Amino acid sequence: MTILYTHPDCLRHEPGAGHPERPERLTAVLGALDAPEFAELDRREAPLGDTEDIARVHPAGFISALLTSVPESGRVRIDADTAMSPGSGDAALRAVGAIVSAVDAVMSGEAKTAFCAIRPPGHHAEPDQAMGFCLFNSVAVGAARAEAVHGLKRVAIVDFDVHHGNGTEAMTATRPGWLYASTHQYPFYPGTGAAQERGRYSNIVNAPLDSGAGSREFRFAFEERIIPALDAFKPELLLISAGFDAHRRDPLASVNLDEADFAWATDALAGIAARHAAGRIVSILEGGYDLDALAASAAAHVRALMAAEARPVE
Repeated sequence: MTILYTHPDCLRHEPGAGHPERPERLTAVLGALDAPEFAELDRREAPLGDTEDIARVHPAGFISALLTSVPESGRVRIDADTAMSPGSGDAALRAVGAIVSAVDAVMSGEAKTAFCAIRPPGHHAEPDQAMGFCLFNSVAVGAARAEAVHGLKRVAIVDFDVHHGNGTEAMTATRPGWLYASTHQYPFYPGTGAAQERGRYSNIVNAPLDSGAGSREFRFAFEERIIPALDAFKPELLLISAGFDAHRRDPLASVNLDEADFAWATDALAGIAARHAAGRIVSILEGGYDLDALAASAAAHVRALMAAEARPVE
């Protein structure tokens, strides 16, 4: 059955009043996953992540500087969008611990699929810079764990957050055993994600979407760019940066998807996992800032992950 990783510490990261990346986001997701249809989820507490895992993608000096900057009271601002409160260090470490535990669980065969309901998000975090609401790049930590501990040669990260995962792309670009594939609004924050960006090993696949794009354009990008690239790469593990801010109701972007599109994309990715990765998928929450849209979209995504558990491996 699908494993759900989360922890109350992830609610204690408080960027400040009026900030869109607020604790209520996670409360909304977990509330949706309390519905009876999700009773079969294997619910587990995310442990605190280990700096040894983080150091595979972030320099030790950056890790130390970030964690020692966590304030005892008030807030520390990293940039115009990103701040830390007293609970931010543990929240970021729980996010890392969630994806590391999820990777270990699916690799050991405890489940085929796992969802990490955590915050803060991570895909904007560069190797040596926290930014864009993100502290540590958790999905990249998971990919590095799969490679270093489980010996995988091909790990794919698919990112359908409406904002391009510049940090994940930067970390993937120099690693031939990784593939990063992204749909995102372009040009838009953070300004990266052009279709011609390829990486040193041609392992970057960007499918930018115009402002106002909807279901047709999103599904076309998956069918024409993302899925063929994944089939060619043949990943042994599929990681998903599951941002739901491409929803039509989201206040921070201008793409017009709904929860059915996220369910469709998840099912399409489950097909890739069934063909190449023994069904193994680990997903982690990224963006999504309209609470109702986020809750409905995350539920649709997890519903599709649960359905993938019964999907035969090809």
